[in-house]
Amino acid sequence: MLIPKRVKYRKYQRGRRKGTKNSFVAFGEYGLKALECGWLKNTQIEAARVILTRRLRRGGKLWIRIFPDKAITKKPQESRMGKGKGEVEGWVAVIKRGTILFELGGVPEDFARESFRLVAYKLPFKTRFVMRVK
Repeated sequence: MLIPKRVKYRKYQRGRRKGTKNSFVAFGEYGLKALECGWLKNTQIEAARVILTRRLRRGGKLWIRIFPDKAITKKPQESRMGKGKGEVEGWVAVIKRGTILFELGGVPEDFARESFRLVAYKLPFKTRFVMRVK
């Protein structure tokens, strides 16, 4: 699983998800771009990574452009109000609109398009297939 080795603060506030970020393909030839804002759990990133690496089979190169560095807390079920913030439940990556999530290189376009279509089923927001601008 993807989790940070060390963080400055153990617990974070929820924050905002507005704005845009990392909106161009930088490393590979094809990318998967987020069209909405949201949180991407480390388990969802891992599921997408497994799909892409199994399909590639040493054929191309994969870049994961996101990392889950925000701790998400949750209080136990049926606990009373107060008594502080809950314990860390998991880690998420904050995804802003336009962020490139994954990139592929060294593969044909139709193969990359099909691979990203399978990955898009695992993600909690809408995505789009994009190509590098020459």
